Amino acid sequence: MSAATKEKLLEGALRTLAEQGVAKASARTIATTAGVGQGLIFYHFGSVDELLAAACRYGAEQRVARYRERLAALGSLAELLEFARAMHEEERAAGNVALLGQLLAAGQSSPVLAAATADGLGLWVEELEKVLTRLLAATPLDGYADPAGLARATAASFIGIELYEGVDPQGAGSALAALEQLAGLATMLEGLGSLGRRAVRHGLRRGTR
Repeated sequence: MSAATKEKLLEGALRTLAEQGVAKASARTIATTAGVGQGLIFYHFGSVDELLAAACRYGAEQRVARYRERLAALGSLAELLEFARAMHEEERAAGNVALLGQLLAAGQSSPVLAAATADGLGLWVEELEKVLTRLLAATPLDGYADPAGLARATAASFIGIELYEGVDPQGAGSALAALEQLAGLATMLEGLGSLGRRAVRHGLRRGTR
């Protein structure tokens, strides 16, 4: 019963954030959404902020788990870009874009929520780093591109596009289209023969001296 109640509260907190925003995420509102007494928030989590922080981590774990198998099945950088576009549409339709915006805004004034949001984003970065490490190994960029740095840059770009879409949907669409153009380059790099790979590596060495 305790685990079920905690899950109701976590789900209720996420729904409240996505539908009503941080400003209205009070103990009463969350408890009403969850269908439990508000005293249970303080019993299980101590405070509303701690509940929201736990909900942020819980939500990130749920979303990463949803995509983990699809990420593991990707076979090329071009497929990764295609996946990113599909995930963008799914996350927007599920209301998670609005939720992310609320958490990022709230984190500016709440160290607890800032830390929880960073932890949630860290889960995404960890998964992306695994994929990029594996996919880059099949290209001439192996050993030159930093998978960890690229994973963070990818996550940051995704967040930026998500938030940008709220004020300029056309501009966000153009940004995604520009990323898709990289798929052609990625496909070309992955299809190079041994001579082409050596030429690219030689150029990279010269450029880093």
